[in-house]
Amino acid sequence: MKRSIRIASVALAAGLVLSACASDEEATDAADPAAPEETVTVDPAQTEGGLLAAVQERGTLICGVSQGLPGFSIQGDDGTYTGFDVDYCRAVAAAVLGDADAVDFVELSASARFTALQAGEIDVLIRNTTWTATRDRNEGGSFAATTFYDGQGMMVDTDSGFDTIDDMANTTICVQAGTTTQLNLESQFAARGLPYTALTFEGNDQLQAAYFEGRCDGWTSDLSQLAAFRGTWPDEQGGAESVKILPDVISKEPLGPLTSDGDSEWFDVVQWVVFATFQAEEFGISSANVDSIVASTNPDEEPAIGRFLGLVDGFDPGLGLSPDWAVNVISQVGNYEEIFLRNVGPDTPLGLSRGVNSLWTDGGLLYAPPFR
Repeated sequence: MKRSIRIASVALAAGLVLSACASDEEATDAADPAAPEETVTVDPAQTEGGLLAAVQERGTLICGVSQGLPGFSIQGDDGTYTGFDVDYCRAVAAAVLGDADAVDFVELSASARFTALQAGEIDVLIRNTTWTATRDRNEGGSFAATTFYDGQGMMVDTDSGFDTIDDMANTTICVQAGTTTQLNLESQFAARGLPYTALTFEGNDQLQAAYFEGRCDGWTSDLSQLAAFRGTWPDEQGGAESVKILPDVISKEPLGPLTSDGDSEWFDVVQWVVFATFQAEEFGISSANVDSIVASTNPDEEPAIGRFLGLVDGFDPGLGLSPDWAVNVISQVGNYEEIFLRNVGPDTPLGLSRGVNSLWTDGGLLYAPPFR
């Protein structure tokens, strides 16, 4: 039914465009001065796409994630998923359904992720996916606010003798297929005049196995991914000290959620859930104190916080969510700092610092538009 609605909307839009392209003379000839003006009424539910209502009716969010990336999306022995991307799936569920655990996770390879989104097999893709111009236009999806600013790097054996990428002429580089990583590898090595052989794999498990077998001189990926695998490097393979990440950063990799084109209502929901995690940190609101802040906030004295927490009577941003949706996100999942630190921060195997993934007030790139 939803697909039929979308097709009808496209047909209506195409008709309006064709009508607009007719010449003034043709329009005058076709017009009947005696005929009443025709009014076209478009059902807002059709233009909005309806995925928000569908998810709420279903009672679960279907979220596409990676096939296993430490720190971002990992399924434990008990079947529970954890990770940075997983937490953003849970944040959307908390906002939309009031329950961060109401998520069905779908593991997707890099080559299958866009097809799954286009086919409606998932509601949202939150799978370390880089925002690029061609993807924004050609993959049938819309990128919401960036959750993690990354860059591409190279990992090699510590005793390899390689200190920079420029040392890696005539080497074999392992890379995941169907990614911007593969394209960046090609352009960077060509620009540096470095001949190489690319060995491609659908998933990181196969790629890592090939590295263990000595089939790769280097492993290129997002720096966060390299840190994730280095931090969990098996002791039988020499542990984390046996591999190193070179200092070269060869690309910009803004990662974030992706929704299907044509459903602005659903896109807005996902986007503002991301913004809510930024804004909560900026306000100093966390899962540990949100309940007490809700209880103690006077919206007349602190209107910005009052609007954010749904305490101002009559304030409705029009997202189709309950007034306390941001409270549900923070209490059940946390603010951005909490999500970052518990999954990829300095005290995790990845050991990442905030860097550009800091708030704008701390010199970073994270910035939420006003909640008003």
